[in-house]
Amino acid sequence: MTRISAILFDKDGTLFDFQRSWAGWALDLLTELAQGNPARRAALASALGFDLCAARFRPDSPVVAGTTDDVVRRLLPHLPEWRAEALARHLTEASVAAPMVPAVALGPLLEGLAARGLVLGVATNDAEAPALAQLEAAGVRGAFDFIAGFDSGHGAKPGPGQVLAFAAATGRSPDEVLMVGDSRFDLAAGRAAGAATAGVLTGTARAEDLSDLAGVVLPDVGALPDYLDGIAAGRG
Repeated sequence: MTRISAILFDKDGTLFDFQRSWAGWALDLLTELAQGNPARRAALASALGFDLCAARFRPDSPVVAGTTDDVVRRLLPHLPEWRAEALARHLTEASVAAPMVPAVALGPLLEGLAARGLVLGVATNDAEAPALAQLEAAGVRGAFDFIAGFDSGHGAKPGPGQVLAFAAATGRSPDEVLMVGDSRFDLAAGRAAGAATAGVLTGTARAEDLSDLAGVVLPDVGALPDYLDGIAAGRG
């Protein structure tokens, strides 16, 4: 394996625990959009792949790896009074305030990775503005040399554009990059760009859902230092 000199993280389900961060937000959003209509609330929940009884997203939810535009397309058939542009803006604005729950203690992890000489970035299918706000709120915005959303001009995952843009922006070749994510979209993007890949299980996917696209599947991003040590020692 080429030496890893840069790590590109997905955001939701990777840096932040997906269910603990977004399930409560989704319940509030569904209640707001349903306007007191239980049938509409159920239809909207189904469109989002959200289990109202369990208050959890299903693994096939479009929210897990999709863009804001993907989510809007799913919701619009049940919201005839909304226009696509207005709904997308509303979702983006609402997501800025979503209470993100870090998957692990991010500050010490990112500081330790940077101390190894690694450059760090974030590539998300969320919009850039909420990503910046959420990373700032978590106190880790400054740890990253590159942050891109689906609307940042590099395309969205599973396309390779964000990974290639990160490599170019940081002066690395794609095969020096480790793409870390919780979904097949993340890992497919890394593979398409020629990067190494690592899956994590803080989203909705199981290890068997990711293993064919991941060089390794880790319980969470906190396991990265040991994994990198193993590569350096020839165990990767």
